Amino acid sequence: MKLLEIIKSLSNQTRLNILTWLKDPFAYFPAEELVDYSPALGVCVSDIANKAEMSIPTVSVYLKNMSAAGLLVATRKDQWTYYKRNEEAIQQLVELIKESL
Repeated sequence: MKLLEIIKSLSNQTRLNILTWLKDPFAYFPAEELVDYSPALGVCVSDIANKAEMSIPTVSVYLKNMSAAGLLVATRKDQWTYYKRNEEAIQQLVELIKESL
């Protein structure tokens, strides 16, 4: 786990918000606002972009960076990409911070 890469991937408030929102999608994305939610797949990029009040391309870059850092898992289904948290990686990050910082 590369701590610097992870910290960079969380380097703005929207990215931190996304990680929080994906922790409990039903609390942050009302059912009527979700285009297509699956607990196994996660939340669709368009739903995350709507919640963030940002463009899909911008949010997609954020999500790809967080995914590359290992914090999110991306799943492609048809034309949609879904994201969910990588809980194992997040726990490893917590331990790394406790030990290193």
